[in-house]
Amino acid sequence: MSQNNSVAAVVPAAGVGQRMQSAQPKQYLRLAGTTVLEQTVKALLQDPRIAHIFIATSATDPYFPQLSFSSERPITRVDGGATRAASVQSGVAAAHAAGFEWVAVHDAARPCLTAQELTTVLDEALLDEVGALLALPVADTLKREGANSRVQTSVARDHLWQALTPQVFRSEALLKGFAQLGVDNPQLTDEASVLEALGQQPKLVQGRRSNIKITLPGDEQLAQLWLTENHRKE
Repeated sequence: MSQNNSVAAVVPAAGVGQRMQSAQPKQYLRLAGTTVLEQTVKALLQDPRIAHIFIATSATDPYFPQLSFSSERPITRVDGGATRAASVQSGVAAAHAAGFEWVAVHDAARPCLTAQELTTVLDEALLDEVGALLALPVADTLKREGANSRVQTSVARDHLWQALTPQVFRSEALLKGFAQLGVDNPQLTDEASVLEALGQQPKLVQGRRSNIKITLPGDEQLAQLWLTENHRKE
């Protein structure tokens, strides 16, 4: 059965988050009363076109069964892999098998996605021949490191963007790319890079700085502030 008028979200959540230096994976840290992953799922449900969410976790994940998602839309767990690309491939394959032409891949540790960002990237992607991703123009001065942690040179930031998520592409195109390039390919750092490797040019859609990815200690505090502010506005 085709799902042409709707989109499946794919959330890779099999990582352990070593850089967070926490006792449990970062997607299961508590944030604003629930876990980061539950907040992320809630954010994805802000657009009614997200009809099904596939979450890729470790097959032996002891935390996911303890979660409670408040949603009338289906949420399905699939086995993730050793790399982000492997987890995404698993989720995209499940979505494609369920009839979804389009998927929106979103980091498990980005709980501050706004409804406006989600709606805008879906609007742009579904009208584009390739697809689209949220991103931010680079604002800071960039330095290239040389020997002994010394600055080798400054890098011109013109036309440079920082990739965010969601990234919205056709499920068939992503699966084709993973099959050709391999899920262990170090160049596949996000979903847009899969399409780029196939010679395509995804569309950039400007997101918000609040759409942070919880990666390092202290990031969860920033996310807490953004979520508190968003809830206050609501």
